[in-house]
Amino acid sequence: MSAYRIAVFASGEGSNFQALAEAATAGTLGGAEIALLVCDKPAAPVVHRAERLGIPAFIFKPKDYESREAYEREIVRRLEELQVDLIVLAGYMRLLTPVIVQQYAGRLINIHPSLLPAFPGKDAIGQALAYGVKLSGVTVHFVDEGMDTGPIIAQRALEVISGANAESFANAVHEVERELYPEVVSWFARGLVTLDGRHVTVAGAHGQK
Repeated sequence: MSAYRIAVFASGEGSNFQALAEAATAGTLGGAEIALLVCDKPAAPVVHRAERLGIPAFIFKPKDYESREAYEREIVRRLEELQVDLIVLAGYMRLLTPVIVQQYAGRLINIHPSLLPAFPGKDAIGQALAYGVKLSGVTVHFVDEGMDTGPIIAQRALEVISGANAESFANAVHEVERELYPEVVSWFARGLVTLDGRHVTVAGAHGQK
């Protein structure tokens, strides 16, 4: 049986990309492999991570294209050539157009640093702390054409310790992200995820944290 292939889209440091790559190497990604990194910033640290790991990358500058749709059509061509099964957004800082969202509906996921639907969009951690919540956390969700509005696949809560600052809480959130994202990708690779409208079922998920 051929490997389950994922493409990771990232724009920055790439800590979640690294976690996924390490899980693939360790055999804990459900048999999935990273077939491609897609990055819109040639100087991003995630590009160097991919180079060190020997993972192919499509690196582009959006300004070299006439529109978002134009570079997304190029991305789709590359994904199809590699027979990618799942797109995993990991700090990709560009909104996707229907060119990708519709083509990969049900096969496109994102991780967000809050318990959606609370605090969508940018600076979710800062939003949560400013609001004074006692619990926040991490959400993995399907991507649709809205802003962090797709069906929720998994969530993990974190207590907001009194007096926590943005940096310390962000570190705690990112640690959870690096644990949860490979786990969720492994569910997809093993065929455990079912989407019905807004409701997501994970076979044998009673053990989820």
